[in-house]
Amino acid sequence: MRETVTRVSGLAIAFSLFQVGSTTLFLLGAKAKQDAWLAMLIGALAGFVLLIMYLYMHKLDPHRDLYELLCHYWGKWVGRLGGLLFISYFAYEASRSVRDIGELGALTLLNRTPTEVITFIALIVCADVVRFGPRVWFLLCHIFLLLLVFGYSILLLLTPFTGLIHFEFLFPVLENGLTPVVKAAIPEIISFPFGQTILFLVLFKIVTDKRKLQRSIVIVYWITAVFLIVMNELTILVLGPEWAASSTYPLFEVTQLIQLPKIVERADVLFSMILFIGIGVKTAGFMFGAVIGLQTITPFRYKPALLLLSIIIYGLTFLSPRLTEFLWFGLHVALIQIWPIFQIALPVLLFLTMLIRKKKRRAYG
Repeated sequence: MRETVTRVSGLAIAFSLFQVGSTTLFLLGAKAKQDAWLAMLIGALAGFVLLIMYLYMHKLDPHRDLYELLCHYWGKWVGRLGGLLFISYFAYEASRSVRDIGELGALTLLNRTPTEVITFIALIVCADVVRFGPRVWFLLCHIFLLLLVFGYSILLLLTPFTGLIHFEFLFPVLENGLTPVVKAAIPEIISFPFGQTILFLVLFKIVTDKRKLQRSIVIVYWITAVFLIVMNELTILVLGPEWAASSTYPLFEVTQLIQLPKIVERADVLFSMILFIGIGVKTAGFMFGAVIGLQTITPFRYKPALLLLSIIIYGLTFLSPRLTEFLWFGLHVALIQIWPIFQIALPVLLFLTMLIRKKKRRAYG
């Protein structure tokens, strides 16, 4: 399926919501303690370098997506192997996102419903969005943006209003120097969420108005990055660095502390709903990446590819049967050892190949 979108706004909004996704659910840069905001900033700067590389790769060859670039510049067989690796990466990321929906739903709103059932329903909903193609996803993201802005605005207003903010948790700054902050940022925060924008190298192609693409994506990237830094630091300002670091879902605990008698007594329900939207957008995005790839490098058509990958994603969802194992693998193995291969190593190799080929064409042109 190849749909064209004449306006870049839909993709830019999807880009922003994709970055937010489940990011606010976790405390990023926890090892840096009260300096987690600095770790987030360093991670955002490093992720921005990657984003500029992705955008330049698209500028060098704007008529090909990630999979077509792999096959064109690396050759048919090596390119297809690289494409299969990226399909696996996107499919597994989708499985982790949909598992987050299941675990969060079981923890908050549907505590009597098995996680497997919640996950299955969430996957069906996301697959139904993917079935209609990126255009529908972009249109939905316009609506979801309004809901998320409203929900997070309420959260940012209520937290200080109820006296939960403690600015003393910001200090001392750089108590142990800059090294722990950098170690907390690289590669963890690059891998999640900023490096995940590699997905959009699959989707940049469908935007026909290329003139505003780079500027719009850069602006949206930094607006979203600042928002994520603020939300990450909000958790520390309320819970403190030690409590926040030891919590499974720290911002969810923050929302449970927000209480205004006779006005707001269950802010965690609001937070859960906006999280469902954010994670759903991210799940659909990764599913697009995998489905478009399978359609590009194999004989599968779009809808059969979607069906096959949905089954695979649901199976991958429970590869780690226990929540603790699921979180441990994501934080200590995937973020550090696996995701940098797909977000940094392979894209850099592809980028260098494109530059070399372009230089040769100029030399012999």
